[in-house]
Formats: sequence, C-alpha cells, structure tokens
Amino acid sequence: MSFAVIHIGHFVDLAQRRIYPAAVHVQNGRISRIETVPEAPPDAGFLLPGMTDAHVHVESSMLPPTEFARMAVVHGTVATVSDPHEIANVLGEEGVRFMLEDGERSPLKFCFGAPSCVPSTVFETAGAAIDAAAVERMLQNPAIGYLSEMMNFPGVLHQEAGVMAKIAAAKRIGKPIDGHAPGLRGATAQQYFAAGISTDHECFTLEEGREKAQLGVKILIREGSAARNFEALWPLIQEFPQQVMFCSDDKHPDDLVHGHINQLAARAIAKGCDLFDVLHAACIHPVLHYRLPVGLMRPGDPADFIRVADLRSFQVLETWIDGREVARHGQCLLPKLEISTPNQFLATPIDAADFQLRVPEGQSEAVVIDVWDGEIITGKIHHPYNAASGSVFYPDTEADVLYITVVNRYAAGVPPAMGLVRGFGLKKGALAGSIAHDSHNLLAVGTDSAALAAAVNAVIEAGGGISACDGAGDVRLLPLPIAGLMSSADGWELAGEYSDLDAWVKSALGCTLRAPFMSLSFMALPVIPALKITDKGLFDVERFDFVQA
Repeated sequence: MSFAVIHIGHFVDLAQRRIYPAAVHVQNGRISRIETVPEAPPDAGFLLPGMTDAHVHVESSMLPPTEFARMAVVHGTVATVSDPHEIANVLGEEGVRFMLEDGERSPLKFCFGAPSCVPSTVFETAGAAIDAAAVERMLQNPAIGYLSEMMNFPGVLHQEAGVMAKIAAAKRIGKPIDGHAPGLRGATAQQYFAAGISTDHECFTLEEGREKAQLGVKILIREGSAARNFEALWPLIQEFPQQVMFCSDDKHPDDLVHGHINQLAARAIAKGCDLFDVLHAACIHPVLHYRLPVGLMRPGDPADFIRVADLRSFQVLETWIDGREVARHGQCLLPKLEISTPNQFLATPIDAADFQLRVPEGQSEAVVIDVWDGEIITGKIHHPYNAASGSVFYPDTEADVLYITVVNRYAAGVPPAMGLVRGFGLKKGALAGSIAHDSHNLLAVGTDSAALAAAVNAVIEAGGGISACDGAGDVRLLPLPIAGLMSSADGWELAGEYSDLDAWVKSALGCTLRAPFMSLSFMALPVIPALKITDKGLFDVERFDFVQA
C-alpha cells in the first residue's frame, strides 16, 4: 500500500546552502522528491533535517530510551549517539542489551556504542567488567555503531594490552572510536588521537579545543546539566566548521523539558555564527561521522525532518521520523510504554557512626575536593583539621567544607569511604544518589553523620534513587528502580518531581550549585581531574593514586 504526503514550507537546503519555498514529497516513509514551488504560506515555517545529539548517556536523563525519546522528539531530536556505559557498569552486557531492546521500541534512532571502560578504572568497584573479547563481540553487532569514549587515556598512552585490543577491534570492524581526554595537550594528545580516536567532548577551554581540532579531531561542543562548555568553545563553529558537533553528554529531565540540541543551535545563531555551519553541526556531521541511518532531506532518504517556526529560536512545530509525525507544537505523539526494571543493589542500611572522618595521625590539614559549578573537573585544596589526631573531624559549614562519602552498592557491610568536599554550600542536611559516575555506587554529601545516614539509607531501602534530608526528620526520595539509574515513570512527571526536589535542596538546605545532583554524580569519577572519591577512597587523578583525606 502506497502512502504519500506533501509538506510545503521554506526548505533549508543544507547541501546547497540556500533556502527556498518547496514541496517535500514523502512516500512510504522516504522522501521521493523535493520540488521548488512559487511560494510557501507565511506561517508554513522552515523544513530542515532533524537534529542529532552527538554524545549522550541516556541513563543520565533518569529515563529509559523510550521515555527519553518521547521528550527529545518534542525539541526536534531524531537521533542520538548514545554511550550505555552507565548501565553497563551496573549490569554489564545485560544492561547494554536492555538499552538496545528498549531503544528499538522507539522511532527515535538510537546509535548505541560498545562501552570501552567498564569499569572505568581499577580504583573503584563496579557491578560488571567488559573485557576486549566482549567489546569485540558487541562491535560485531550491527546495532552497535561505534566504540564508546575511551576514558582510560593513560591506558592508551601506556599501550596497555586490553585497551589497545579494544581499539584494534573497532579499527578491524571499521567502526568509529570516541575520545575522552579532558585537558590533554601537546605530545600526549597527539599520541592519544594517533591511536585512531576521532572525537573529543571533554574540551573545557578554547585553546584546548583549537589544539585538538588542528590534529583533525572532531570537537563535540557539550552543554549538559552539569558540564557546560558552549560559552568557551562556540568560536570553534566559525574556526573549524567542518569538525564541530553538538552534544549534551548528561542531561537531567528538568533540563530536557525545556530543550535539547535546538537550544545550542539557537545560542550559536545568537553569537553570530553562520546558519548553515550551525545546522551542519546540529544535523549533518553526526550522521556522516557515525554513519547513522538518518535522513538528510535528500530524495531517497528516510523522511527524518523537522518544521521550525524560525531560524533563530528553532522552536519546533513538527518532528517526523521515517515519515511518521512524532511531535506537534510541543506535544509528543508517542505513547508511554511499559518498562522492565533490571537492577543490582546489594548494600544494606548503615549506621550514622560509620559516617565519620577521623584525623590521621600527625596530619594538620585535610585534602579537600573543590567543586567548580558548571564543570565536572574539580580542584584540590587544603583545610585545617578542627580536631586532634585520632579524633573525629566535624564538617565546617562556615567554610563550606562538608563530608562526602561513597558506599559500595554491590556488596553488603562494606565500610563507606569518607572524604571532604567544598562547593555544595549546604547549611544543613544531606543529599545522596545511586547515580555516581561511572561505577554508580552510592554517593552522598552532608553536614553531619546522622544526615548522611538518613539520606543514604533512604536510597538503599529503595534499591536506588536520589534523596535529600534536612537533618530534622524530613527525608525526600525519588526512586530509580531501573539499575538504580532510571525511573519507569512518565518523563514529564519525573521532571516535575526532580525539579521539586532540586528546588528544596537549594531553598531548605542551602545548596548553591546549579545542578546539585548532577554535580554530585561526578564526584566519584576517577578519570576527571583533579580530586575525586570512590568506594575505595580519595583519589588524586593527576597522580593516578589514592591519597589520605
């Protein structure tokens, strides 16, 4: 049965870099022809290819793929390049299969990668390990599009056998290799990318981005809920227009409500960037680099396109995937689907007395993680102890030096790792979560031991989630039953609940960070400088070794 539709509007022809009134003919889900017409109605809007998030961890939206898709298509996103290493660190290959199978139930085109670093390092406890043989097995699956971000850059620089075997497998099978090299410059950057790694989404200064772009690296300009690098990197759109893409990396549901890649396109236009360069970054470059089965509005292509009200705000009027309308005027047309809830959460409740930090013998100053709002990199500072050797150190809320702890979620009865952190601004209480990149143990920050215990135990009893408590008996919880990472709820409802919890953490507890829970989640990531904490202790990333708090 033949099914044909004609879409009339101002066609944004990215190949020819021109705009003209046109009729786009769609038959059986594909574009059959595009013809010029004398004029388009004034309110017809602009027709252009749909947008692609060039690097995202879907799990960080706290939503499974099908529900993430329902929210993303409203903003004109038709595809994502998605690294499932969050759930892979919890459930291994089973977690990757879950993402693939759930993604296949959605019209949005998910390109999942084979996680390259599970666990990301040997300095933390993960729920699974994926070796080179497993990576090669996954890469041979046509549904796996690339080797996910190679976070273990020291392993590349030192030619570690397991790391190089994963890279070799991707080269042999002919699939792209994603990079992850925050702050890497000079000869070490050259060596890292010479291994065959083709992208980087971790640049946080313009100079770093320029240097890597000059090496031929594709630079993914990231703007997520915690890591926000657009302001630093947007000139690269003008300087290296053929090498830039947009990505969110990690985006919480309250942010996804308001926009996605279309927001970055709008911001780039507001900076004075060329329209066609911007749209190539948002719509074309990811499709070509990752060889996605996404249409680019050419005859014969899948009918994956959007209609926007204007070319400044990129307000999306319609989103079409394979000729099917999936969103219209801010409303998703896809149904909510039932979802399974695989998980692995073995931790048991912990006493408040276990959340204490004693002053090391002969040490007068503590090493403290220094949080930088809007970045996932951290600083390292020193703070004088307020107790004698062997005594309990109590957090100093006036100096904003608080307890931070990681609890192993994959075993019962393991003592928590304790450290200190500055930058959250809490005046009382605690917040906790089982989203803790990358191994996703239970991570919490608080002003005292009792508050830490209340927040942590709420998450343990739920089998995963995020929580906050005020230290006076009010404990609030958002459950995440899918691997302790994702909710089975409606995306917009989850976004509302998350926004309420986020607002309460700021108003009642005093947190000063823009995205408290997202920022917290990165405090356990031992591949991002300078100081982090895992379930095994305080970790100095620059030394690549543990240090004493």
